[in-house]
Amino acid sequence: MYKRQKKSWVKHLDFLILDIICLEIAFYSSCLIRLGNIRRLPVLLDYYNRLAVVLLLVDICVVFFFEAYTGILRRNRVQELKAVLMHCCIVFAAVTVYVWATKQSEIYSRQVIFVFWGIAVVIEYFSRCLWKIYIRQRMIKGKKFSQLLVVTEECYAEECVSDFQHDRYKEFEVIGVVIVDKNRIGDEICGVPVVACADSFLEYVRINVVDEIFINGNTRESSEALANELLELGLTVHFNLVRESRLMPNKLVERCGKYMVLTTSMKIATTRQVFIKRGMDILGSLVGLLLTGIAFLVFAPVIKYQSPGPIFYEQTRIGKNGRRFKFYKFRTMIVGADRMKEELMDQNEMDGLMFKMEDDPRIFGIGKFMRKYSIDELPQFWNVLKGDMSLVGTRPPTEEEFVQYELHHKARLGIRPGLTGMWQVSGRSDIKNFEEIVALDTQYISNWSLGMDIRILFRTIGVVLTGKGSS
Repeated sequence: MYKRQKKSWVKHLDFLILDIICLEIAFYSSCLIRLGNIRRLPVLLDYYNRLAVVLLLVDICVVFFFEAYTGILRRNRVQELKAVLMHCCIVFAAVTVYVWATKQSEIYSRQVIFVFWGIAVVIEYFSRCLWKIYIRQRMIKGKKFSQLLVVTEECYAEECVSDFQHDRYKEFEVIGVVIVDKNRIGDEICGVPVVACADSFLEYVRINVVDEIFINGNTRESSEALANELLELGLTVHFNLVRESRLMPNKLVERCGKYMVLTTSMKIATTRQVFIKRGMDILGSLVGLLLTGIAFLVFAPVIKYQSPGPIFYEQTRIGKNGRRFKFYKFRTMIVGADRMKEELMDQNEMDGLMFKMEDDPRIFGIGKFMRKYSIDELPQFWNVLKGDMSLVGTRPPTEEEFVQYELHHKARLGIRPGLTGMWQVSGRSDIKNFEEIVALDTQYISNWSLGMDIRILFRTIGVVLTGKGSS
């Protein structure tokens, strides 16, 4: 019988429990420092016990939404310190918002909450580091590893064994190698003995301790035939579908019709993540459409007065993986501006496929103000609600830009386009090279998380309010 590896946050349930304990210790320690023996104040104790429960729920939500434990075992100490600071700051902010929103700020001491944050950072950081040291030592020394036998062809043997030996987080020990296309019994490959050939392989398995078999490099027919024999012996069999490389950082095994396949992509999101992201889009777009309605009442008459013509500007843009959709903005340019673009191309400030001009003569009076504070983008909340766009993503190119794309440029279309994104919050007026924009977009897609989206949204609010980096 083979124990399937735990997935998702359940895999790091130990870190969740550890963090909760650390946060509660930090919270009650700060209470004692500020208030002394709070048992003498039973009413006050009830309030602080209630906040301790809220703290527990907040931490679970932060872990759930921000995926706080992704890659936690592979982080170095500096990376872990940054992760702990981020985690504790989010928890601190959430507790502060709760106290303010429930109008209990007069009950709770601000010093308690601030001291709690400081103690939590210290305790949580050292607790995580110590726990990771314990886990690694247990994995290396104290764990009973499964006994794995590698079955492969000679040309793949050294690479395969080396890959297993350099895996710090393996759950098994390679006890031997079987070379199926040559008799090399008695030799060693990367320090691992060659224990059998094709003819003696099953006999070796019969009389020796073997828990799992890894089949690498054989034809599909020979692998299936071998696996059937091994399964009858009660062994666990692993097939090599394809060797992982730097080009496949995300992968999962799944069914595709009648085939079992290894699926890889720039980023693989879970059903939960996709559901939450779409939920954020719907809620955000409803609020955004309310703001759009208010902006329409204020700016529509001015647009009509300064530049007679339609209030809204409609254009075909390119969405996820090349899909076309209707894109909406408040009109900030004179009617016929698209036809004038060719005449202005020699003044394009962008190095690449996008067009940008600081003092674009096509923009009329109020349009400059609307662009500075991104008011012209508000109608795109309708695109978000429809599902053509997301709140956060990559900016959708025009058809004219898209037809000029090189192969690597299409990577930025691997996700639903967004109303805001990495480029917008990275000072878009300062970025003149289209390749830099592509790099930012692919970086966003590869490292995407719900927490990243939330951070970009908050940074976008700052950019919009200050008008910094406006196009």
